[in-house]
Amino acid sequence: MDIRIIDSNVTFKELVAISCNQFGNLVKAVVDVENEIMAIGGDLHADEEAVLLEKGAKQKDLWGINLYPDASKEDWIEFDSMINIRPSQNNRSRDVEDPKTKEQIITIVQKLVQR
Repeated sequence: MDIRIIDSNVTFKELVAISCNQFGNLVKAVVDVENEIMAIGGDLHADEEAVLLEKGAKQKDLWGINLYPDASKEDWIEFDSMINIRPSQNNRSRDVEDPKTKEQIITIVQKLVQR
């Protein structure tokens, strides 16, 4: 497992390579909305989350997503992760329920991934 912290750019080609080496069509990622970085390459969102927490991130700022490099630009980000279930932040599902947080995540991913 080779978890990478993306704090500048990752190429679309790199994402495709990661997806091929792991799940075939997706890359798991955890986005830190406070520091505007993300971790990719883990087998589980929880693994990526742990790496970001070790680097000083705060749990409340970390959200799990899946990236589908082969999907259309509108559909390539999926908000689905067990780490997103946190009733203390009024998020009771695996989705990211707050529209503002979703927009933050989309903006960060668009900034970090050269698509």
